[in-house]
Amino acid sequence: MNVSPAMATPSLLEIALFYAEAGVDEVIGEVPVDRTVAPPPRSPAATEAVAAGAGRPAAGATPARGAVPPMAMPPAAPAAQQALLSVQAVESAASEAARACRTVPELEAAIRAFEGCALRATATNTVIARGNPQAPLMIIGEAPGRDEDAQGLPFVGESGQLLDRMLKAIGRDESNVYISNILFWRPPGNRDPSAEEIVACRPFIERLIELVQPKVIACAGKHSAATLLGATGITRIRGRWHEYRRGDLVIPAMPLLHPAYLLRQPGVKREAWRDMLSLAEKLEELK
Repeated sequence: MNVSPAMATPSLLEIALFYAEAGVDEVIGEVPVDRTVAPPPRSPAATEAVAAGAGRPAAGATPARGAVPPMAMPPAAPAAQQALLSVQAVESAASEAARACRTVPELEAAIRAFEGCALRATATNTVIARGNPQAPLMIIGEAPGRDEDAQGLPFVGESGQLLDRMLKAIGRDESNVYISNILFWRPPGNRDPSAEEIVACRPFIERLIELVQPKVIACAGKHSAATLLGATGITRIRGRWHEYRRGDLVIPAMPLLHPAYLLRQPGVKREAWRDMLSLAEKLEELK
C-alpha cells in the first residue's frame, strides 16, 4: 500500500521545529497537568517530614504513605526536545561561522570547513556557486545533484544546461549571473532536503546573499522559495514578485519553477518563459 506524502508520519525533528515556530520553548512532561484543580492533600506524615526539612530516609526506614521524595530526579528530556536542542546548536554554530566572514572567498572556506551538516559525509564535493558574484541577478536553487556533486559546481547537469539556455534567451550567462543553492552538499539519491539540512546551511546562503547583494533574486524550486521567502505552493506563487528581507537588506525576488521540474513537465515551459521575461524586465528597470 502506497502512503501519500500528506499521510506520512512527521519526524521528531519536524515536530520539534513546528513546536519552536509555535513558541513552545519548554517541555515539562509527557502528561498534561490541570493546574486549575487543587492538588490532593498531603498525608500528616508527609507534611511533618517536609516541615522538618527531612532528607533521605534512613537505611531500612519505611517512607510514610503519600510522602514525596525530596530530591526526586527530573525525567529525562523527551527525544523531540533533545533533537531541537541539537538543531539549535548546529544553527548557532553555522550562524557564528557565517557572520565572521567578510568576503565571498572567506565564506566559501567557512562552508567547506563546516562539519554541522551530515550530508558532508556522503557527498563527493562541496558545491557552492558559479558565475559572477558581482552580477545583478542571483539564482538560488535547492541542492546539488549527481553531476553537480561530481564537478563541484551548481546547475551543471541536464537541468543546469536547460537553465543556461533559459538565461541565454534573456541575454544572461555566467558573466552577469551568480548561481547557488540553499544546500551545499548532495542529498543521497537526490532526495528532497530535510529540515535539519536546511537549518544547517541557511545561515551560509543568507550570508552569501548579504555579501553579493544582487539587485534581483530568483528562487528556483519550492524549497528555495520556502526557505528564503517563506512562500509555499510553487506552481501558485511562481512568477509573482516577492521581497527577500533580512535586516536592512530588501531585494526583489521571484520564485521560479525548477528546471528539473520543466524537464519532467515540458508543458509548463510557456509559464517559465513568461517568468524569465519578467526577470529581464525587472533587471532593466533596476539598471
